[in-house]
Amino acid sequence: MNGASVPASAIGLPTRGATITSTEYVPTATKTPKTHQGYCKVLGDIAPVDTHAPAIKFQLNLPAEWNGKSLMIGGGGYNGILAKTTDLLPAGPADKPDPIGLGYATYGSDSGHQLADDPNNPGKFALNTEALKNFSYEALKKTHDTAQQLIASHYGKPATRKYFAGGSTGGREALAVVQKWPQDFDGAIALYPAFAAASLDLQFGRITRALATPGAYPNLEKRAELYKAGIQACDALDGVKDGLISNQRQCNRIFDPATATVDGRPLRCEGGRDTGNQCLSDAQIRAMKVFASDIVFRPPVGSGEVRHAGFNTWGVDLGRPAGDSKLQATINYLNLGSIAPATPMPPNPAGSKSVPYHAGFWDQWVKYFVTQDPSYNSLSLDPTRPGKWRNRINELTRLQDINQTDLSAFANHGGKLLIAHGVADGLVPTRATEDFVRRVRATMGPQQTDAFLRYYEIPGYGHAASTVFNASWDSLTTLENWVEKGTPPGPQVVADTAGVPGRTRPLCEYPGWPKYAGSGDVNSAASFQCVKE
Repeated sequence: MNGASVPASAIGLPTRGATITSTEYVPTATKTPKTHQGYCKVLGDIAPVDTHAPAIKFQLNLPAEWNGKSLMIGGGGYNGILAKTTDLLPAGPADKPDPIGLGYATYGSDSGHQLADDPNNPGKFALNTEALKNFSYEALKKTHDTAQQLIASHYGKPATRKYFAGGSTGGREALAVVQKWPQDFDGAIALYPAFAAASLDLQFGRITRALATPGAYPNLEKRAELYKAGIQACDALDGVKDGLISNQRQCNRIFDPATATVDGRPLRCEGGRDTGNQCLSDAQIRAMKVFASDIVFRPPVGSGEVRHAGFNTWGVDLGRPAGDSKLQATINYLNLGSIAPATPMPPNPAGSKSVPYHAGFWDQWVKYFVTQDPSYNSLSLDPTRPGKWRNRINELTRLQDINQTDLSAFANHGGKLLIAHGVADGLVPTRATEDFVRRVRATMGPQQTDAFLRYYEIPGYGHAASTVFNASWDSLTTLENWVEKGTPPGPQVVADTAGVPGRTRPLCEYPGWPKYAGSGDVNSAASFQCVKE
């Protein structure tokens, strides 16, 4: 297979064809979490039409014992690295084989640019129009068509079932293939999807500007106090004090950091001044209320979005002193970091010293997507009053916001869609996903929506990781049963691998949440009921 090619005519969007650059046999692995059979690892390039654009690099894994099915894996962030096609799915169960171990041919790409070319500027690729379109969604179709040609060639027959799974940017990509190429996939899993990506970037900008205000950034110690205050106020709202907030919507309604207490003392610093790490100043409270609130677009942006949701904030781990916990350090990096946004924006590599992830993302988007000026001060662009940049922002929202709510073509094809989102996500707002699902139901009707879509929320789970409730759910088996056996998802259970390892909760369909039944083991899903009150 090495050196083989796929002609441009076999790829549904314009390219100059695809070429395999290397092949390698990877032997069987039996150690959790990588439990798989031997497979052929195929690397290749999909050539751009614009010779100045980067190639789309892809990886395809062909198992020795194929189950006849394929699984495309989405990326994350600004992409630029190969999708993790040999790992468990996001929030997947570590006690089961990975998809290759189940016999799937898995594949994915870097979405058409290479982060290694400039690691400190992951958005730089957007200076090239073809690379920008590839990242937005076109690389998905190009990679799918290439991989399916190679799968059919290798095994002598096409895949009988084709699935997609991804989280964050990969969740957006899952929704993109469902919306734009509904005949290409039989099912998709979209976890914590950043579906309206450009509108979310504008929310990032609003939050970044609020946190960059002098004195407004709460450090890790202050955020730990805010988190503790939220837990103390809201933990019992689900019927049991167990360190896990399940009734987050009620917490959002009743909690006010300006009047809240922590360990019996006011969370607000005396007089509203910054008097130390055990309290929040008025400036810091204002910034966190911006984080918790929607950005409103007047007029609507080009994609039609009129607002983008704020974040669940109260009782949510937005970063705490990590000590020697690598997991907590990851959570800090994916949330509000450890240093305030500034001009010029510091590079944002994973590590102990990083600006809020939102700030680094916004800075790259303004510099390379919007203004195409690497020296532009991103803090000077007001996302609610963008002035001369409004037309460009509208253009980007039309390209990047994956917000089509009529999914009837996918549903009529027999496609099934599973969406799940952690209630404690500080990087992609859970409330935005709620809004998207409500809009799908309004467009298609409840009965038609229930025939192909399920949306679940996971208390305590953050963006891909959590020290409070680190979710593990066998979404792939649930999807297979629905698509292949016609068995709609029954009661689902999600397990915790970090906060209290082994504890379980019912995975409730939105707007449901797990309420303690009043008796029984607080670490068992059987002691909880999904309620919608």
